[in-house]
Amino acid sequence: MTSATPDTPAGITYASAGVDVEAGDRAVELMKDAIKATHNASVLGGVGGFAGLFDASRLLTYRKPLLATSTDGVGTKVAIAQAMDIHHTIGHDLVGMVVDDIVVVGAEPLFMTDYIACGKVVPERIADIVRGIAEACSLAGTALVGGETAEHPGLLGEHEYDVAGAATGVVEADALLGPERVRSGDVVIAMASSGIHSNGYSLVRRVINHAGWALDREVSELGRTLGEELLEPTKVYAADCLDLVRSLNRDGVAPLHGFSHVTGGGLAANLARVLPQGLMATVDRSTWELPAIFKLVAELGGVPQADLERTLNLGVGMVAIVEESAADAALARLNERGVTSWAMGTVGVLDAAAASAGPDFVQGAKGVDGGAVLLKGAYAS
Repeated sequence: MTSATPDTPAGITYASAGVDVEAGDRAVELMKDAIKATHNASVLGGVGGFAGLFDASRLLTYRKPLLATSTDGVGTKVAIAQAMDIHHTIGHDLVGMVVDDIVVVGAEPLFMTDYIACGKVVPERIADIVRGIAEACSLAGTALVGGETAEHPGLLGEHEYDVAGAATGVVEADALLGPERVRSGDVVIAMASSGIHSNGYSLVRRVINHAGWALDREVSELGRTLGEELLEPTKVYAADCLDLVRSLNRDGVAPLHGFSHVTGGGLAANLARVLPQGLMATVDRSTWELPAIFKLVAELGGVPQADLERTLNLGVGMVAIVEESAADAALARLNERGVTSWAMGTVGVLDAAAASAGPDFVQGAKGVDGGAVLLKGAYAS
């Protein structure tokens, strides 16, 4: 039998190694009610099971159900939340990043799970994160059926954490949205973002650190502190997009052809992913003004416009592509639901000469050999 060395005390426990099981249990107790609030009749069992259970009987009513799945995190935005010790907004960011990818194909997100890795479980902090996830799931009509909190002492600092999530949705095969539906003459409709959302924070953080600005700095252009602006939650578009599908695509007529979720890579790259080969969307920058936070990042960091456009959403978080005859109805429906929207461009046949437009022209992105996007004009002032 090997005795303990002077550097290794006898009786090492999991707690002395840095993992507090009881704290994890307290965190679960604090978040249980928020999680249960997302449950509907299809969710079986309670919180704390080894697996989340979802009654899939409703899929029997589909002629040919297709399951859609997505997973994501929120990137380095968590560093802002940790610095400000405000954690409930991160949950909204996580849900938006995951479920809004699913609705791009017209799928309804059914349920979601989350994963939180942290250096130390602080029950109230973990519960805040999960409460935010649950709130956003409720907005999206998605059940939060399970999750995991893992304590990683020595790998993450005491106040550090990261979050990830995954969701599953369903769409009828003949209702699937995508590039094959998009036609020349379609109108490109922008839906306003709530701010930076959850992409590009490595650039944003570098800019504000270079400028020496503190997160508690009051910024008149923003009407609040810099930190409050940077933590503005990602807008969750799922319910609004699905409502738009139901209102426009019915009675055998389907004028809504696709969506594009504007995340990493910016507007042009993500829009190009949902266009077919041979077509090009021409987007007119003059149809909207850059929100103040994007102007601020550009000015503080001297960031070139091309770099801004391939990194940040610049005020457009989701895009819908509809037939010209349905554009007014789509805009009216979205604005009735409180989603600020406008026509920002049109789809046409790819113009070979557009390829000479330099960074204003994007064709193919993220491994998708699809259509192209041409950005033209200057942003409104």
